[in-house]
Amino acid sequence: MRVFLLLLMLFAAPVVSLAPMPALAVQPDEVLDDPALEARARALSTGLRCVVCRNESIDESNADLARDMRIILRERLVAGDTDAQAVQFLVDRYGEYVLLNPQRDGVNLILWVAAPVLLLLGLGVAAMAVRRRARPEEPLSDAEKARLKEILRE
Repeated sequence: MRVFLLLLMLFAAPVVSLAPMPALAVQPDEVLDDPALEARARALSTGLRCVVCRNESIDESNADLARDMRIILRERLVAGDTDAQAVQFLVDRYGEYVLLNPQRDGVNLILWVAAPVLLLLGLGVAAMAVRRRARPEEPLSDAEKARLKEILRE
C-alpha cells in the first residue's frame, strides 16, 4: 500500500501542477495594503480589456500598458473614487474599447440590436423563398398542351 501511495504521489503531482490556474499578472508592488480596496480593484480589473492584448483583461495581461492601467485604477480607488468613477476615468482616457462588456446604450445599442434583427430578416427571406419554391405550378392550358405536342413531334 505504501508503494502504491508513493507511486501515486510521484505520478499525480505533475498532473496536478499542470491544472489550469488563473494567470494573474498583478505584481506584488501593485497590491494595495487595504484588502477591501484590493478586492475592488481586482473585481474591476477583470472587466477591463488590455488595449495591447486581444480579449485579455488587465488583470491577466503582462503588457506594460496593462500594468499602467492597473496602477491608475488603484490610484483612483485610493483617491476615493467609486467603482463607476474609476472605470469611467479609464474609459475617458483609453476609449470604450477597454470595457470587456460594452455598454448597451447609445451607438452601441445599434450593434446589440443589429444581430438579432438581421437574423430575423434572414429567416424571413429564407421562409419566403421556401414558400415560393413549394408553391405548385399551374397546369398547362389546352393551347399550351397542343403547342407542346406539336414541338415534340418536330
